[in-house]
Amino acid sequence: MSSRLRNKDSGLAMVESMARRAFLAQGGMSLGAIALQSLLGSDLAIGQRVDFAPRAKRVIFLTQSGGPSQIELYDDKPGLAQWAGKELPPSVRQGQRLTTMTANQKQLIMPARSRFQRRGESGATVSDWLPHIADAADELCFVKSMTTDQINHAPAMTKFLTGHQIPGRPSVGAWTSYGLGSENRDLPDFLVLISKMKRPSDQPLYDHYWGSGFLPSRYQGVKLRNAEDPVLYLRDPSGLPRNVRRGMLDGLAELNQQRLDATGDAEIETRIRQYEMAWRMQTSIPELNDLSGETEETFRLYGADSRRAGSYAANCILARRLVERGVRFVQLFHPDWDHHSRLQSWCTARCRDTDQASAALVLDLKRRGLLDDTLVVWGGEFGRGVAGQGQWDSPEGGRDHHPRCFTIWMAGGGLRSGFSYGATDDFSYNVAEHPVHVRDLHATMLHLLGIDHERLTFRRQGLDFRLTGVEPTRVVHELMA
Repeated sequence: MSSRLRNKDSGLAMVESMARRAFLAQGGMSLGAIALQSLLGSDLAIGQRVDFAPRAKRVIFLTQSGGPSQIELYDDKPGLAQWAGKELPPSVRQGQRLTTMTANQKQLIMPARSRFQRRGESGATVSDWLPHIADAADELCFVKSMTTDQINHAPAMTKFLTGHQIPGRPSVGAWTSYGLGSENRDLPDFLVLISKMKRPSDQPLYDHYWGSGFLPSRYQGVKLRNAEDPVLYLRDPSGLPRNVRRGMLDGLAELNQQRLDATGDAEIETRIRQYEMAWRMQTSIPELNDLSGETEETFRLYGADSRRAGSYAANCILARRLVERGVRFVQLFHPDWDHHSRLQSWCTARCRDTDQASAALVLDLKRRGLLDDTLVVWGGEFGRGVAGQGQWDSPEGGRDHHPRCFTIWMAGGGLRSGFSYGATDDFSYNVAEHPVHVRDLHATMLHLLGIDHERLTFRRQGLDFRLTGVEPTRVVHELMA
């Protein structure tokens, strides 16, 4: 069992690590080689020592920031038509907290603005706003009974991605990197891609969503920018020969190693490793971002927007290229799902941004033999309420935040395909069957990766922290093939 999965005595681990470094130094290896040995030796071995046989080796998390409306997209409630314009019954609301945006207005029911059909052999209900995801429904595993505790964006997204509503905890990608290590020598374990929107979005995406929290910073997500230089300061200065740069890195490694031996500070080891990773990324990142080798058929599969650098569709192609190269955790962020008004026009626009490329990614992974051991997750931090915000029957109407129930879908990675799990009440307001808390989602993701969520811990301030916390949590085995 990896010490990262049972980190009960960080002091002992540090002593062992320092002893290993001293041995290597006495062996006459260059300091650059020492850093490389650490990079390639320890982390690459960790992925082979997990709690049980993994079903998935890697994750692509398609994060839809803002709270997509399950009522318009996946959770068909045809009975709402007869409640149109009527007030939500108190027996349904059950005292649910509302945001200040709708707390002082009547909760008048707004039926779905979209239409639904049952799709594929599985009969999944998918909106006509998502025709490509609908066509791929038999490859997907829908969870229609997700629930969370937070009603505002930042704490809800923080909980969705770190297990706790207050910033400072490691993200799920950082925990995965910490627990499993790397399969790749030339790229970070955890990479983040953010959509370049066609119109400005006022919804912030905070760095702690992909941060490492109290874990060593080597486990945090590395954001690839939508710019000529995807990673800042990666290029060598003009006129600097490669061999001179290598000598500078070795010199820095020697100074950092001396300080590391004196202090045992894990962040110094991170610094050594990151310099070495940056050296390799000078070659790997330009190659990764060069899509000229992709076929015309691939661009057609992902849609016309896949040719626009930084688009969600282009990022989906990059996500596939990253997992092909052994990156452990890839996270895409697509913002602007927060539709308090003009839901019908703005939500359909976000669907057009993401529908074809999301489905294409699943199908592309499948045809390349990668879907079976790649876990794909699509979802946002919460759902939307059944009452209309503003005038319910106006084109300007929208929906407020709703944490009680929402829908996500997953694919690959040992999951059942063509399967829908859980159900909500007739108003898509409360979970009626098989609730799945965000904690349960995290535990299930780790389980698919071969990790027992109760044993993946990190000792800090005398406590053994874990992604799923201390509250009751279950692995949702019913989702697994």
